[in-house]
Amino acid sequence: MTITLHNKLVRDEIPQIIRDYWDCPITRIAFGEEFFEKLKAKLGEETTKYLDSDNPEKLADILEVIYALAEHHNISIDKLKKMRLSEQASRWSFKRRIILEHTINAVQDTLENQ
Repeated sequence: MTITLHNKLVRDEIPQIIRDYWDCPITRIAFGEEFFEKLKAKLGEETTKYLDSDNPEKLADILEVIYALAEHHNISIDKLKKMRLSEQASRWSFKRRIILEHTINAVQDTLENQ
């Protein structure tokens, strides 16, 4: 008998998939702050998977976690979309692909040289 520790949030159907392959998943339900912390960890996990693979299908996994986080904050998907559009309107977007390499504070340099 081999026991593998996971201690992570999984999608709803994962325990059944594990059972289908003759393993026995030991699960519990996360509530409150633990659920929130596990969602944040899952966001990091799914983001790392995308960054490591460059697979655009992994973006859907990230989005699923973001939707769950929004629900945790009592924010509907429609409200989240409106928030994104508002953010885009106030801070623009990434369409122009600008890279900020560095800044030079000419005012501070002038003051220090006086």
